[in-house]
Amino acid sequence: MAKRILVLADDLIWATRLAGHLRVAGAEPVAARTAATFRAGLPTADGAIVDLTSRAYDGLAEIQAARTAGVAVLAVGPHDDHELRRRAIAAGADRSLAYRKLFDDGPATIARWLATAHPIASETTR
Repeated sequence: MAKRILVLADDLIWATRLAGHLRVAGAEPVAARTAATFRAGLPTADGAIVDLTSRAYDGLAEIQAARTAGVAVLAVGPHDDHELRRRAIAAGADRSLAYRKLFDDGPATIARWLATAHPIASETTR
């Protein structure tokens, strides 16, 4: 059974690209464009990809919400915003990659993350 991965991205181009990369990597993408939709999907998600550059939601807060729910997270953001990507790791992302990395070899990069990402015990099960 394919892993069910939430994709939190409000940019249509990146949401579509990330979903396509997940399909090629053998996962089932589930689109979420808002924090409410993302959080509602966390209980049944095997992982999540969070686009850090959004005006509609706080990517760092959503990474924390995913980790609290025990969901592994891959963060993506601008190549020139190293600080934002470091903050994503501090918030709980397994990895935080520049858009360029996913543009260049997205399916392979996502497949490697899927193979190594493991959910953590959620706050409610600790």
